[in-house]
Amino acid sequence: MKEAYKALDTAISGSQTSIDLGSTPDVYAVAAVTSDDPTLQATRDAYNNYTKASITYTFGEQTVTLDGSTLKEWLQFDDKGQLVQDDASFTQHIKDFVAQLASEHDTVGTTRSFNTTSGRTVSVYGSAYGWKIDQDAEAAQLTEEIRTGTQTTREPVYSMRANSYGYNDIGSTYIEVDLSSQHMYYYQNGSIIFDSDIVSGDIRYDDRATPPGIFTLYYKKSPDVLRGEKKPDGTYEYETQVTYWMPFNGGIGFHDATWQAYFGGDRYTYAGSHGCINMPLDAAATLYSIIDTNVPIVCFY
Repeated sequence: MKEAYKALDTAISGSQTSIDLGSTPDVYAVAAVTSDDPTLQATRDAYNNYTKASITYTFGEQTVTLDGSTLKEWLQFDDKGQLVQDDASFTQHIKDFVAQLASEHDTVGTTRSFNTTSGRTVSVYGSAYGWKIDQDAEAAQLTEEIRTGTQTTREPVYSMRANSYGYNDIGSTYIEVDLSSQHMYYYQNGSIIFDSDIVSGDIRYDDRATPPGIFTLYYKKSPDVLRGEKKPDGTYEYETQVTYWMPFNGGIGFHDATWQAYFGGDRYTYAGSHGCINMPLDAAATLYSIIDTNVPIVCFY
C-alpha cells in the first residue's frame, strides 16, 4: 500500500492523467508461494490422489457413485491449507457412507407386500432373506480402493443376497406357503411347477404355530430323524423318522408325514405339527427333487 501511494503521489505531482500500476513492480508484493513451487505441487498431488478414486455401485438398474466431489469433503486442512492426516476421521466418513448405502438398499429386516395365489395382498416380514451389505468388508475394500485411486463399477460386498433388486426382491421364482389355506406352491419364472396340500403347526399352541416370514432352505437330507427338545433324562420329547427333510427356519422345515390322516383343510387347527410343514410322501419326494437353496420360501397367514 505504501508503494502504491508513492506511485500515485508521483503521478499527481507530475500532473499525469493516468497511471499503469502494472508497469510499477514495486507496487505489488511478490507471492511467497507460486504455482511452480515444488512443495505446493507435492501437496496438490497428495490431495488429488485422495480424490481421483471413482467407485460406482450397482443396485440392479440403480447406481450410486462415490468420487472426488464427495471425497474432497472428507479431507481436513489446517489454517495454512495443509492436509491434516486424520486417518480416524477419514475412516469414519467411509464407515458412515457404507452405513448409508446399507440403510437405503438393504432389504433384510423389512416388510414386503406379497401378492398371493389366492389373489390376496399380504405383508410379510423377512429377517432371514434379502439384500444385506457386509459393512465391515465393504468399508475395508472401499478404503483400499480410495487409497489406490481405483476407478471401477461393482456391486457392494454382500453378506446376504436376494433373487432380484427393487421393491420386490423375491423375484418370480419362489415357494409360497399359504398357512391359512393350508396349501403350498412352487413358482418358477412366474409359473407354478408344483403345489400340494399341507398341514402346518398346530395353532392351538403358541409355540407350535408355524411362524410367517421369508426364508431359504438350509440343506436337505434323506432320510433323517427329527427330534424334539431334549428332556432331563436324556431322551427327546419325540423322535420321528422321515424320508425327506428340508429345514428352512431353525427346526422348521418341509417333510413327509405319513401319520397324518389327511392334508389341507382345518387339520392344522386340531392335529397340526410342532411347526413344520407336513406333506404327503409323494409330494415331499417331488419337492425334495426340485427345491433349491436360493429359492425364497414365503410363509404367511
